[in-house]
Amino acid sequence: MPSKLQPQSRLCYKILRDILALFILNKLITSLFHLNICLMPIRKPTIVIFDMDGTAVRHVNPRLLHILEFLDNLSYKTGKVFAWIFKRKGKGPIVPPHHKPRKQPRLLVHRAIHKFRRKPVEQIVEPCPGLYDVLEFFERNTIPLSLVSNGLGKGYGHDILKKFNLGKYFKATVFREDIVNSKPHPEPLLTALRRMDIDPDENDVIWYIGDRRKDVTAALAASEYCKGTFIPVAFGLNAATAILEKNIGPQHIVMSFHDMYDHLQEIFDQDPEGNGSSRKPATI
Repeated sequence: MPSKLQPQSRLCYKILRDILALFILNKLITSLFHLNICLMPIRKPTIVIFDMDGTAVRHVNPRLLHILEFLDNLSYKTGKVFAWIFKRKGKGPIVPPHHKPRKQPRLLVHRAIHKFRRKPVEQIVEPCPGLYDVLEFFERNTIPLSLVSNGLGKGYGHDILKKFNLGKYFKATVFREDIVNSKPHPEPLLTALRRMDIDPDENDVIWYIGDRRKDVTAALAASEYCKGTFIPVAFGLNAATAILEKNIGPQHIVMSFHDMYDHLQEIFDQDPEGNGSSRKPATI
């Protein structure tokens, strides 16, 4: 009997250890954020881009999100490898840069899973608590907003925007069928700026708010392609670990939109006029 209970005890120990570690990390990040926001506040944004899944909306079943993104990225990369081998005879990069002429991805796996699912979006996702307060804050302060996602727009993303009345807040949206290279490639963020008809200058500070490590990577990569400064804002623990690993600073981490709203008030109160910049047509 003890030999049968021992593996179960080890499993329970590991689960409790992981829960405790997440709890401590959450408290540590929150404490560091509150300490650092007073000493070195994050720069006030002139443009804000939101990730959708896991940030603007949260999944009732998060595993579905991970399955969709994994299978979609796998099918896309596999297609690129075959094209590189048979069409380009192994010459040049496997994945061409975002600015080269390109065709829309077919996304057969992603479309098939969404079609098979056949559930109303309200049974799959819900807006994250505090989201509307943050969106309305940016709206009052005339900060242009956009939304990007690795998920499909047709049959999913557009339905979410309509169902939860979110579309009115965003000047532009970018979904998986609108691009070739998904995050962590910077193409979705650069496409969002182009669709907003904004050509950032050196005074622009572009926040990108996302919940995954790839969101942080995409924001850092996007800075290389425009004059404005991209600032990753980690929403939750997964992206927070990337922020800390890259030594960006805990002031770039928020654990909820309620916390973000309070910090936004502090940031905008400290800099009521803002940097400002004359808007030019996008040429990204």
